[in-house]
Amino acid sequence: MRRLRDPLLWLVLFYGALLTLMPYSGPLFYRWFPELARPLYQQESFWQLTLAHLFLVITASLLAIVIGIGSGVLVTRRAGRAFRPLMETIVAAGQTIPPVAVLAIAVPVMGFGAWPAVVALLLYGLLPILQGTLAGIDSVPASSREIAIGVGMSSWQRLWQIELALAAPVIIAGIRTSVIINIGTAAIASTVGAKSLGSPVIIGLSGFNTAYVIQGALLVALLAIVSDRLFERLQRWLSVSEQ
Repeated sequence: MRRLRDPLLWLVLFYGALLTLMPYSGPLFYRWFPELARPLYQQESFWQLTLAHLFLVITASLLAIVIGIGSGVLVTRRAGRAFRPLMETIVAAGQTIPPVAVLAIAVPVMGFGAWPAVVALLLYGLLPILQGTLAGIDSVPASSREIAIGVGMSSWQRLWQIELALAAPVIIAGIRTSVIINIGTAAIASTVGAKSLGSPVIIGLSGFNTAYVIQGALLVALLAIVSDRLFERLQRWLSVSEQ
């Protein structure tokens, strides 16, 4: 019974029901937009678009996690501390480049499809993860490090069992921000031939079809909300497990 009262469960079920029932919502959109000949997006299944959207976000996010956390750990070690300002500047500069500009540069090299979009999302999602890693490791009490040294832990053991373990909630917060940003940004992937929930939005904008735009934007927004609640639950679990 407790699980049935979980808002996250009902949110996920609502999103799945919306994806399933959206193809049958034609009469509703015909009523809202009588001036449109085809107010319901039917080129691809909304489930297929959602899975393609998730592929882009998850692939880019996994790459960003590996690079962001790895870089954060590297520049907090004694040998890499001198490179910390440079690393922060480079990653911050990557986020200032508009994703559309990254796509324009990547398409001639990589061709049309999903991978130029993954590169753009990777560059756009690195900064929150790097900042979360740096802030998390910096927040580890010096006393915890000293105790770890005192009991004979190696540098790798201190990193995995002390620093990253204590920094995990802050790192997850950075990953959470990165993923939510990329869920919204991934909609532009449709401009370079990749399938995503941005497909109805892009087609709707080019064809002056407001109904298409609403359908795509609604699903992207709800996907971001579901993902945010999942990360909130993960952060809460990590905080409890540390106590």
